[in-house]
Amino acid sequence: MLPKPKKYWTPQHWASWKPFGIGEQYPNNYWEVFRAIWLSRDQLPYTWNILNQGVCDGCALGTTGMKDWTLDGIHLCNVRLRLLRMNTMPAFDPVLLANVSQLQQQKSAQLRDLGRLPYPMIRERGEKGFRRISWDQALEVISDRIQATTPDRLSFYITSRGTVNETYYATQKAVRAMGCNNIDNAARICHSPSTAGLKAALGAGATTCSYKDWIGTDLLVFIGSNVANNQPVTVKYLHYAKKAGTKIVVINTYREPGMERYWIPSIVESAIFGTKFAEDFFLVNAGGDMAFLHGTIKNMIAYGWVDQSFIDHYTTGFEELKAFLESQSWEELERLSGASRYEMHAFAKMVKEAKTAVFVWSMGITQHEYGEDNVRSIINLALTKGFVGREGCGLMPIRGHSGVQGGAEMGCYATVFPGGKPITPENANSLSQLWGFEVPATKGLIAPEMIDAAHQGQLDVLCSVGGNFLEVLPEPDYVEDALKKIPLRVHIDIVLSSQMLVEPAEVVVLLPATTRYEIPGGVTETNTERRVIFSPEIPGPRIGEALPEWEVFLELARRVRPDLAEKLSFADTAAMRQEIAQVIPQYAGIQHLQVAGDQFQYGGSHLCFGWNFPTPDSKAHFGVLSLRQKELPEGCFLLATRRGKQFNSMVQERKDAITGAVREAVFINAGDAAKLGLKNGDRVVLKNELGELSGQVYVAPIQSGNLQVHWPEGNILLDKTKRSLEGVPDYNAVVRLVVCQPKNDGWRQAGEAGEAGKAGKAGEAGGEKN
Repeated sequence: MLPKPKKYWTPQHWASWKPFGIGEQYPNNYWEVFRAIWLSRDQLPYTWNILNQGVCDGCALGTTGMKDWTLDGIHLCNVRLRLLRMNTMPAFDPVLLANVSQLQQQKSAQLRDLGRLPYPMIRERGEKGFRRISWDQALEVISDRIQATTPDRLSFYITSRGTVNETYYATQKAVRAMGCNNIDNAARICHSPSTAGLKAALGAGATTCSYKDWIGTDLLVFIGSNVANNQPVTVKYLHYAKKAGTKIVVINTYREPGMERYWIPSIVESAIFGTKFAEDFFLVNAGGDMAFLHGTIKNMIAYGWVDQSFIDHYTTGFEELKAFLESQSWEELERLSGASRYEMHAFAKMVKEAKTAVFVWSMGITQHEYGEDNVRSIINLALTKGFVGREGCGLMPIRGHSGVQGGAEMGCYATVFPGGKPITPENANSLSQLWGFEVPATKGLIAPEMIDAAHQGQLDVLCSVGGNFLEVLPEPDYVEDALKKIPLRVHIDIVLSSQMLVEPAEVVVLLPATTRYEIPGGVTETNTERRVIFSPEIPGPRIGEALPEWEVFLELARRVRPDLAEKLSFADTAAMRQEIAQVIPQYAGIQHLQVAGDQFQYGGSHLCFGWNFPTPDSKAHFGVLSLRQKELPEGCFLLATRRGKQFNSMVQERKDAITGAVREAVFINAGDAAKLGLKNGDRVVLKNELGELSGQVYVAPIQSGNLQVHWPEGNILLDKTKRSLEGVPDYNAVVRLVVCQPKNDGWRQAGEAGEAGKAGKAGEAGGEKN
């Protein structure tokens, strides 16, 4: 039984003695409530019902209404409030799109604010804009083009914002009925390295524990993850974890202020005095996590701090790892990690002293060229003490989107079938028998490969549900050129985005979608802790001719394959859930979810419980992971991209309420800035062989030799060819910093950073992208 939080106030955890943190930089969550009310003032009853009855479409915490299964009380965050208006806003007048020349100059945030997409619309080459057409006309255009080409020249992509299990399942089934496995979703770009690493090591490819394990565990470690920004409801868990005696530690390139202290509006004590979270920060180089964790394990082995009994009985590969670590010098580990041997020892001692521990990570770990190895290094550390399969212990790749966990599990993936089964002839045959039609047996194109194929003229159709490749993938100019070469682009969404307005090669079709709250019969989502939750339909206004995506894809497949019409139909979402339960064993139980509040956690509260690992040999596997030694060129910095007041690439504000940094900020270490003679607000340019980015200096507690800029602004500096084994782009780079100096008619470049840019560091080009 984990310790319970103390019920009395604990001044030792207060962030400040100043009431309400007067003068401190942190989000004004009360203002966010009033802002949301004001923006949705025309639909207040509907707005309240969405908040009170619907499952949150923000992060993957998955509150039902404003409650969850971890703590009592109200759970409502500013991310959800910022997304709320997208569910309640009226439609825009279709005439707005008659000429898109002015709209093409606007950013996606401005396009979103125009209103909901109400009707199917089409734009052909040479036309200034879009015109309204019927659903029948739109589907005829799309199905005719699909029938006129071959399956290998089709591609389908689904984002994760608000997307539900039923949409994922029906879409991938429809696509495969059309003979194609070229379907991918946002789960890959976030956590496919986590899935791969967990499956290889433990045999289970999802979070192994529950959020409840955070509260009262001895040690809670966040690596390349900033939950205060991306999953802000969880700060309540951190508050009560502290009151239960949990030690919180952060390993990151930047000392994230939101992970250090926060004022939680729904807890009186914290609302007044704030809460201190992380007791220790270990700053590492961008891409230096693996080296830091290697040094930690090396210390634990040297001092005999590992759980040898667990290792001997329940794991394999430890001796190989031990021998490999013995060959690594401390000098190399210090150089690559950016941390000292003393710091690695200090963290190792914390791990040694903990009887229970939970490790949480996010895109700062996965979105690297070697993301899979980063994940395996975390698993290696956890296995040294058996921190898995028991209460207060676990490995948690925390999700940033409410719909993302179910994406791959529903089979909406180019590399796996439903249930995460690999694409093999045997699995294809099994699925063919279940569905009654032939399922393709070769792997499809993942999202970056779709863009590569388009750029090479090898793609005839791209159908994108939400998402925005222009603002997600590296080298946006390359992406735009690729989009311009696709004969037919289909964009299904609730609002406008910049990629919709890219000039058509031949035809662009826009299709209006419903939100999750508008889908008849209700839907389900799967949150980070594997909890499958029912979200009911919320009665209220409906937009034009918007349809659920799952209905659109099945109707499209029926037109392309009329011979399979009976096999590609569902009476409603409940009927679909019946089939999901049959096709995906771990989702057995989804068929019983019918009303608000219905939920179940597949696999139970802990995967691998009792150290029963679903691997071929029933043991957990340590991995031997080679460090990639890359010398940082003289005068260069390691650059990582980060989020700031945004939901994935959806920028919500120009200024980050937690850091106080604007979108143009270039985060730089104080010592590095001083060596370059830079101060806050000074103009600089970051450049490499791919592009240039202008910004302004923001002195911050960041590891020396490292820089951070916001994403997607920094995408122009990223290399599209750098991808992990699972195809995740590397959202980090190596850059030179050029100092700009004012002159009468503007700014001039004063020269490139010298020795200060080197800052005595070397390491791989990676980053803690939070």
